[in-house]
Amino acid sequence: QVQLVESGGGLVQPGGSLRLSCAASGFTFSSYAMTWYRQAPGKERELVAVITNTGGGTNYADSVKGRFTISRDNAKNTVYLQMNSLKPEDTAVYYCKSSRIFGTEYWGQGTQVTVSS
Repeated sequence: QVQLVESGGGLVQPGGSLRLSCAASGFTFSSYAMTWYRQAPGKERELVAVITNTGGGTNYADSVKGRFTISRDNAKNTVYLQMNSLKPEDTAVYYCKSSRIFGTEYWGQGTQVTVSS
């Protein structure tokens, strides 16, 4: 079955960095675009970054452009989110999501990122 497992979250000071990972299994990872989302307390889930199946194309929310980088390693079935210059407003649960696989989008369980001094 399809599984997406995020890791790498934690507590970091403002200005710090974290790298999130999302390990995928149960489908042909290299055939599908992948997306990172986040949801802060009391707010709607928002798109953070998306990457095409080959990694040749990426797109970012305006709020993270220039600070976050999405990448993938299709040999390792993993998508990453490098987060630099973190701000308190980046605090959220971060989720990875697959594009539709036979009509269904799959989500990971999320990883908490807290930016605080």
